[in-house]
Amino acid sequence: MPELPEVEALAADLGERLIGRTIRRVDVTEIAALKTFDPSVDALHGAVFTEIGRRGKHLVLSVDSGLHLVLHLARSGWVRWRDASPRPTAGRGRGPLAARVVLEPPSADAAGNPLGGDGVDVTEQATHKRLAIHVVEHPDQVLSIATLGPEPLDEAFTEERFAALLAHAGRAQIKGVLRDQRRIAGIGNAYSDEILHVAKMSPFHPASMPAADVRRLYDALRQVLGDAVDRARGVPASSLRAEKKQGMRVHGRKGEACPVCGDTVRQVIYADSTFEYCATCQTGGKSLADRVLSRLGIRR
Repeated sequence: MPELPEVEALAADLGERLIGRTIRRVDVTEIAALKTFDPSVDALHGAVFTEIGRRGKHLVLSVDSGLHLVLHLARSGWVRWRDASPRPTAGRGRGPLAARVVLEPPSADAAGNPLGGDGVDVTEQATHKRLAIHVVEHPDQVLSIATLGPEPLDEAFTEERFAALLAHAGRAQIKGVLRDQRRIAGIGNAYSDEILHVAKMSPFHPASMPAADVRRLYDALRQVLGDAVDRARGVPASSLRAEKKQGMRVHGRKGEACPVCGDTVRQVIYADSTFEYCATCQTGGKSLADRVLSRLGIRR
């Protein structure tokens, strides 16, 4: 799933390509992905991109008419730049293509023929489609943006504010608190694993904790996200997924050696996802209970 660092880099990459370009048309091929109807997608035709930004895990593409095309890529969505004219689509609901932005050609060749056909494809490689597309007059009209918590890399997100947030969460498990977009914007499954590993803290640790633990976790959060943003800066969209995976210490590395202590990275299957951790670094050598395996009578 694209998280804060990848969406930040996507916004920067698309900004270099899209700002100042005119939209010829927007085709939505996966109708279920379109969550709004007024304004219609057709209202974007002829508009010029003025700003490409990010709110949490959302991409916000703004145009000169005052409208915003907001994309939430969910677990398996992505944005692909297309250099050439698109091939005909396979039809609605077939294949990974969810939407296509076709741009007006910026110039013509020596014979006067327009160049172009370039633009953006929004895709989703998943059986259960969760990608969301909105056309709105203001980004806060998207409920999942309006209810976002603070941005964790903003200057206003101080250690004191973080401490208050954790105290309010009480006995809730810290892994879930870090992932809760209503509490903190932009952190998902992967970077919460990484933050907790750097902080040497169990994913099941209660959110309410002593001040020294708060400081350790806060420093880890800022370090992990800041480093990931720096690594992703300037990386083209086509390479961002590989860059993210390469930068992970424990997430997605079940069975590999922990880069800090050499212990084997372990995995827990939890609800509809998994997470990874190092028992030596984070839980005093103890294995965490895997709820799915426990229900099957399997011990680890």
